[in-house]
Amino acid sequence: MSIFKHRTVPIPEPFTASDIKIESSICTGEKTIGFYDKATKKLMYAELVRSERDIRDFYAKYGIKS
Repeated sequence: MSIFKHRTVPIPEPFTASDIKIESSICTGEKTIGFYDKATKKLMYAELVRSERDIRDFYAKYGIKS
């Protein structure tokens, strides 16, 4: 249990919950989660994923049910 309260932040414009994507590095297998920009083909607002909890926390940060 965390002693810190998580503050929900709005989903960045122009993204939606359906734009969330997890990418994995070919070389190291390192995973990142973020909002996928189809125009630039890049992951925006990316965060490192070390465990399943990091994925749950990313969804909770934006107030999205996973």
